[in-house]
This record gives sequence, C-alpha cells and structure tokens, in this order.
Amino acid sequence: MSAELILNNAKIVLEDDVITGSILVRDGKIADISERSVSSGEDFEGDYLIPGLIELHTDHLEGHYMPRPRVRWNPIAAVLAHDAQIAASGITTVFDALRVGLDEDADMSADESRKLADAIEDSVEQGRLRADHYIHLRCEVSASDCLEGFAHFESDGRVRLASLMDHAPGQRQFVNLETYAYYYQRKLKLSDREFNAFCEKRMAESAKNSAPHRKAISDLCRARGIVLASHDDATRAHVDEAVEQGIHVAEFPTTLEAAAASKQAGLSVLMGAPNVVRGGSHSGNVSARELAEHGYLDILSSDYIPFSLIQSTFFLGETAEGIKLPDAVRLVTKNPADAIGFNDRGVIEIGKRADLVRVRVDEHIPVVRTVWREGRRVV
Repeated sequence: MSAELILNNAKIVLEDDVITGSILVRDGKIADISERSVSSGEDFEGDYLIPGLIELHTDHLEGHYMPRPRVRWNPIAAVLAHDAQIAASGITTVFDALRVGLDEDADMSADESRKLADAIEDSVEQGRLRADHYIHLRCEVSASDCLEGFAHFESDGRVRLASLMDHAPGQRQFVNLETYAYYYQRKLKLSDREFNAFCEKRMAESAKNSAPHRKAISDLCRARGIVLASHDDATRAHVDEAVEQGIHVAEFPTTLEAAAASKQAGLSVLMGAPNVVRGGSHSGNVSARELAEHGYLDILSSDYIPFSLIQSTFFLGETAEGIKLPDAVRLVTKNPADAIGFNDRGVIEIGKRADLVRVRVDEHIPVVRTVWREGRRVV
C-alpha cells in the first residue's frame, strides 16, 4: 500500500502565490494541490505551509564539535545535535560547511574536518538524521596546506559545493585593516608588534598561494561536477575572476558594486540571513536588505544561526518593499535548489519531494510547528 498524508486548511506558499487549501502527499512526493477544503487529514488551522528550507552554507556544526576551546565532542553526537537544531529551524536540506586550509586562526585540523565528514556520512547511511545532509568545503586558498586538506575529500560523493575564500588582511572581507584588527588582534590577544608581524605573514601567504590554489581547486571541482562559490567579493575585478574560474554562486559580496556585477554576470548572489535580521553586516559590509531592495539578492544562508533562515524569510515578506512572502520564500527554497542543481525540491508542486514545513507566525516570529522530509515527519 502507498503511504498517504493529507494536509488541510493551510495557507500554501506556492512559487508565486499563496492559496488556502490542501495538499495530498503520496510515497514521499506531492500528489495533489487543491484550493478545496477536505474533511480528512491534518487541520492546519490556517497556518502556513512552505517548502522545506535549503541551507547552502552553515558553520554551525563546528560549534557542536568544539563547544569550548580545546574541547572536542563525539563527532556523531555533534552531528546529531546540529541536525536536530537544523530540522527544528525548518531546514530539510543542509550543506554542512567544513574548512580545508588552515592558518593561525584555525582551531580544527584537516583530519578533524574529515572526521566530521565521516560522522555525517555514517549518520546518513544509518538513517539517524532528520535533514538531508551534504558537504560544502570552505577552501582557505591563502593557506599553504589548502590542497592537502582538499585531497582528504577527493573521492567524497557528498561534497556538492566548494567556496574559495581568502581571509588575509587587505583582501575582500578585510580590505579595511581596522576591521581586521578588531576581529583578529582581539581574538588572538596579540600586541601591536605581534599583530603587524601576523599581518605581514598572512599577506605573504596570500600573495604566494591564493592564485594557484584558486585555479587548482576550480579545475578539480569542474572535473567532478562540484558547484563553485566565490566568497566576500568586493570589486568588479573579483567578479571577473570568479566568472573566469567557473563560479556559479557569489557568497557574501561585501559591496553593492560586487553584488551588482555578480548579478549582471549571471551568478546567484547569496547573503547571510543574520545580516537581514540584524539590519546589517557584523563586519561593516553591505546590508543584505539593501541588496534585496535593489533586486540583487537571490539566496539567503543562516551562516551561524540556523533559525535566522526562516526568521529572515518572514521578516522580508512582511517588511521589505516590493518583496512578497512567495518572493522571500524562494530565497531559501527554490533559488538555492536551482543554484546547486537539485530539481526535485524547493517548491510546492505536484511531483516534487514532500519536504514541507508548517509555520505559525506569533508576534512577528515564525514558529516551526511541524517538518516533513519526503513525507515523513521529522519534527
């Protein structure tokens, strides 16, 4: 017998519209959508039904594995704790970001990144997880061991996305050295003399390693069909370089100029949901709300706060001029699905996966009440 699920009396957020009605799920897929009310099934009492959210860049897992300095948690337990929070935030597909390429700021080794990846993959195989998990490699191209770290994942089929980053002083996110000093000098507790030496070393590493590592990794990713993302582009020249390297997603452009150039070049522009919720970047870069108002925003990512993804979606749908709720929902569902090449999810449509979220808005905050992945309740 086929497994069926009826969800009734819901505000259903479609790709371009919101209707009140019901949907039928059969064998993990959406079988019917109707504006008629039915007497059977789960009564939504007017709550919203949206597609399961798709998260392309979250650093959240590392916090569960390293909850305090020099503390390491069991990697499978860390993955399970992370997964529970991801699913409870309405996220049904997640790309867990793991870093390759280490520097003085890195608290985790390449072997530990591989250990976390193994924990993710073992948990997928054993059916422990609520959300659908993939791996996003954050490649610090200025680091001397970036290619060595990337090699740990050379035959890993769950790696579907890689981003090319350079966090050296004077580069991209840290063009302003005062911002770099505020972040790193305080974090590493360096004197002015020590900090100057640290900056000189990082800039020398970037000058030596960044260009060859960008080319090597972009070549490897294209050969394996891994989607490439740039990171913290600040200028049109950065965008031109990204296009040349086969980049498809522009993560966290730091200026309006770079976001506009990325959009014009056909890249999908991704910004942080915390930026939307807070009203600006914690690093002093361009506001995601400003990009949304200019029509330059395609995808939102929770980055470091999983719940910010659904919170920013309903915030934009309520408050941003020219953005209706279906527009905002596409930023966290269909658009990331399209960017990564997942054509089986991201929209409530007959034949698509029944990755679904029931949401009630209370005091302008979305409350995730129930989550289904492929028709199976996971929250």
